Amino acid sequence: MIKKRQQLPQEQFIDTDHFIYCLEAVLDIETDKVTEAQKNLEQLTMQYGIASIYKTCDTIEGLEASLNALVSDDHHFNDYEIIYLVIAGEANSICLNDYYYSLQEIAEIFEGRLEGKIVHFSNAKVLDLDEEEAQYFLDITGAKGVSGYGNDCNGITSSNLDKAFFNLFKEDHNILDVVEELHQRHYNVCKLLDFRLYY
Repeated sequence: MIKKRQQLPQEQFIDTDHFIYCLEAVLDIETDKVTEAQKNLEQLTMQYGIASIYKTCDTIEGLEASLNALVSDDHHFNDYEIIYLVIAGEANSICLNDYYYSLQEIAEIFEGRLEGKIVHFSNAKVLDLDEEEAQYFLDITGAKGVSGYGNDCNGITSSNLDKAFFNLFKEDHNILDVVEELHQRHYNVCKLLDFRLYY
């Protein structure tokens, strides 16, 4: 017999001052399939008590609409420190529906709207920015930092390291301390996946 997974009511977590907003690119948002990212977010809640909102998108318009809804409709937006993007792509671009969009284009879409947030990419895409590209993204969006991985390491997902990173944020809000702690605790994986932060 298959037991239906019990959905935890969002209200239980409203007291926490720590949320993660996850946006995952899928081939078709109509498909109702539980993804790896969703399972990991559930584990994050169970293990560390970190609540999250999960949405999917399959077009750039969908990405924009989801983030716009978060910024304008969600009264807890200030509680989201991390916007977690599980989207394929290359060094300085994301890929949605076979179209590539540069991080500059993404920055312009969200101009001034990511104030104080950390935008974290899973290793579904390699993140490799030069100083100018990183600075442009941070200046235009207002984000506090952009993090991700320099290696996609075929077959190894960054999800466990992502969870460790998010949990350290719960304990400490200084991004540099968090990254240092992450490297101390998970040195080999950080090295293997080439964890990087632009701030």
